[in-house]
Amino acid sequence: MQEFAVRPDPTDPRLTRRVHGHDQDGAPVEASVVVERPLTLFLNGQEIVTMMTIGDHPDWLAIGYLRNQHMLRPEDELIGVDHDDETGTVVVRTRTRTNFEEKLRKKTLTSGCAQGTVFGDLMERFDSVSLPADAVLRTSWLYRLMHKINTAPSLYLEAGAIHGCALCQQDRVLAYVEDVGRHNAIDKIAGFMFAHGLEGGDKIFYTTGRLTSEMVIKCVQMGIPILVSRSGFTAWGVDLARQAGLTLIGRARGARFLVLSGAQRILRDADARMVAESDRGAGRKGAEADG
Repeated sequence: MQEFAVRPDPTDPRLTRRVHGHDQDGAPVEASVVVERPLTLFLNGQEIVTMMTIGDHPDWLAIGYLRNQHMLRPEDELIGVDHDDETGTVVVRTRTRTNFEEKLRKKTLTSGCAQGTVFGDLMERFDSVSLPADAVLRTSWLYRLMHKINTAPSLYLEAGAIHGCALCQQDRVLAYVEDVGRHNAIDKIAGFMFAHGLEGGDKIFYTTGRLTSEMVIKCVQMGIPILVSRSGFTAWGVDLARQAGLTLIGRARGARFLVLSGAQRILRDADARMVAESDRGAGRKGAEADG
């Protein structure tokens, strides 16, 4: 797969709009702001959830959400995904009935922004997933990935108020997506992987969001052994990463990063002093997206 097969499009007029305001001195200014819109997800005619999203890649978001919540199981055969932009709906259809009714009864609210949700049995596969022990992350790959992601055209650089997630392989960014909630962004990547038949064992996942329990759980469920963020950690996120054998890297900005789980996968083959000063600046700017 080519690098940046999917990337943000800050020129898409549906995703941002210009608004008038004033700066700290009272001078008139014009700024770009991210547009968010509701998207209601249906599974076989049953309404599941309404998510606030920027509206791109609704098919991947829908499939990824359902798979990450275990409302779509590996044996469920998809026969269609229909999106209606006018009504703000996306309908996922399977050949046979799913077990989503039980899932709906167990729904709980999480700490996620933009209406992130989790179900009571979200961890039903967590303990059974075996992440590859031979996966590695070279620091040279990590520095190149951060430079590519931090300098790529994005809604974040255009308007801020957005989260990004990237699926990477070695030092290549395969897919980079954004959304108003970090959970939406990771679900888009899950849907992208499903649509393209990609496995997670040789992949690296990068996110701008906090390394919370749900981010760790979803990454493990996707079979990805390495999770990187420029933001920080929660204690339960660290505990779950250690339990699953996930390599968990946070506060990755410029040449600096902190590993709180799975440090044995890291091969230090790059001189941190060689990281460009521009990358350090990009890391500092990225702090605004934490959360």
